[in-house]
Amino acid sequence: MADSDDAFAGVSPEPGSPKPDPVLVVEGVRKSFGGLIAVDVAHLEVQRNTVTALIGPNGAGKTTLFNLLTGFDRADEGTWALDGGPLVGIPAYQVARRGMVRTFQLTRALPRLTVKENVLLAGKDNPGESLWRAFLGGWRQGEREVGERADSLLDRFGLAHMSDEYAGSLSGGQRKLLELARALMVEPEVIMLDEPMAGINPALTQKLLEHIQGLRTDGATVVFVEHDMDVVQEISDWVVVLAEGRVIAEDRPGGIAGHPEVIDAYLGEHHGEAAS
Repeated sequence: MADSDDAFAGVSPEPGSPKPDPVLVVEGVRKSFGGLIAVDVAHLEVQRNTVTALIGPNGAGKTTLFNLLTGFDRADEGTWALDGGPLVGIPAYQVARRGMVRTFQLTRALPRLTVKENVLLAGKDNPGESLWRAFLGGWRQGEREVGERADSLLDRFGLAHMSDEYAGSLSGGQRKLLELARALMVEPEVIMLDEPMAGINPALTQKLLEHIQGLRTDGATVVFVEHDMDVVQEISDWVVVLAEGRVIAEDRPGGIAGHPEVIDAYLGEHHGEAAS
């Protein structure tokens, strides 16, 4: 893997800056709810095989942007593409099959299924979905391969010992790990995590940080929403800032807090006058 610093060599720290090898390109995406413009992204590129943090004040449009790009909501206008392939109007399950998955701020485990069954449901090319494969008799091998991948992911995320437990018995942090394992079953190229650290204890937080960095090491691209700037500084290679639905700044983690637009977005345009 190329060093992430090299990936952003020469990239201008400004909104909509072009990247050397973008895996995801967003163009003119807008979404309104009544008279409120929730998302108004003129141009955004996500560099391949890096960890990009998406930050901004509450109500900035971060989760709404995730919903639009992953097919869970419809944009009013605009286009976006994964590896050059357009994703506009494609339902969420097909977006996932094309290589982009997301997790949710509030986990969506199926509580009455076991931990392993939750992961198996997301299996890529699941043999039970193919009548032709069943007819040819290859479903047993496919079922075995999907099961082995599920076992491997549960082991990776420290959930193997709870494989046969109901998902409803997991703690909040364990559900976050389960959701990440389930997302990886489709072998995605881009993984979008909505506040992955929210509501989990410090011990599991550190483990989850290591897992996210491991995804980049494995060659995936990660985009995550986060409010904790210590987390952003620790694991992100690039930071994109949203405010009122617009991208107002982009930069490396060490430089993003110094942008006047970011200071204004978080503290208010006249924060300096109020303090004087």
